[in-house]
Amino acid sequence: MTTQLRSRAAREEKLAALHDQLTHAVTALVTGEDWKRALTFAAQFRSRSFNNTMLIHAQHLAAYTEGRVPDPTPTYVAGFHQWLSLGRHVVKGQHGYSILAPVTARFASATPADAGSWHRLGRGEKPAGGETVKSKLIGLKPTHVWDVSQTAGDPVPQLPRPALLQGQAPAGLWDGLADQITARGYELRLVSSATAIGGANGLTDFLTREVSIRVDIDDAAQAKTLAHELGHVLLHAPRDAARGAEAAADATLHRGIAEVEAESVALMVGAAHGLDTTSYTVPYVSTWATSVPNKTPAEVVQATAERVLHTAIGILDQLDTAKVGDGTPPGLDRDALTRQTGAVSRSSGVRRDDTVLGS
Repeated sequence: MTTQLRSRAAREEKLAALHDQLTHAVTALVTGEDWKRALTFAAQFRSRSFNNTMLIHAQHLAAYTEGRVPDPTPTYVAGFHQWLSLGRHVVKGQHGYSILAPVTARFASATPADAGSWHRLGRGEKPAGGETVKSKLIGLKPTHVWDVSQTAGDPVPQLPRPALLQGQAPAGLWDGLADQITARGYELRLVSSATAIGGANGLTDFLTREVSIRVDIDDAAQAKTLAHELGHVLLHAPRDAARGAEAAADATLHRGIAEVEAESVALMVGAAHGLDTTSYTVPYVSTWATSVPNKTPAEVVQATAERVLHTAIGILDQLDTAKVGDGTPPGLDRDALTRQTGAVSRSSGVRRDDTVLGS
């Protein structure tokens, strides 16, 4: 066997082991509490894909159990050379956490609208005159990151955390969420109690393009409900395009999926602001995860979580509010880190044929 073949075989073996570990980690999410903890963790490491978040969580917990790290939850994670750029180095004997990094290639086309016209460029090859060039994901490869507790060197600055009073929403959160709802052509209605909207905390009506929120609850609960309804607007509003058709079919056939997605978006938005949403429990995950035909529970959870993460990050990126860190050490560019560590965005487009969704 040639060196190249041996290298490829070793890489495929590592990828298979990572996928097996990932499947076990996701399959372990069997209750609403487990789902909530996973999403809260993902909100604190939102510069990563959900899959890589789960891999980091599982491996760090194992390192903690073995006494190799002092805390059960990581703080900041970065690659070997990224830590060096911050004046820190990996401590001898500390094993990195394996995650999935994207493998990309450049493709060119003189007629970009024709999907069949794209051809792959070789290393160093330049496109012909008039051709459009884009990078496409062609595979995954294993790479490693280390938690800050596995490194030594210059101190890492601590980001300020949002300060909340009991029952109070983070400053600016309500206004920021409301702006995103109205920017999509929905009218925001404030109602006096749940009675006005059928007993719900909030309601999204796609026919009238109205989002209603009850205001007889604490500010924090109102903001959480508003984030929930924004999740419905972004994920489940009927669309003319066929984008996200498969996910749309799942959400249409399984109301529970739509509600879990919207509430999960709200949970992640809250967690990114240090807002505790434990008073509102995410539904029992296995109930809906096992009810989708032709998919394993792990496949449903992974697909749902990626849509949730992508949507929540889109919301958070538009909010001018104080947030907790995203798992990236201060001083590193998040976008660059995302490209290197496999946080490949997936479409958040989910279509739903129902006209009314409530919280």
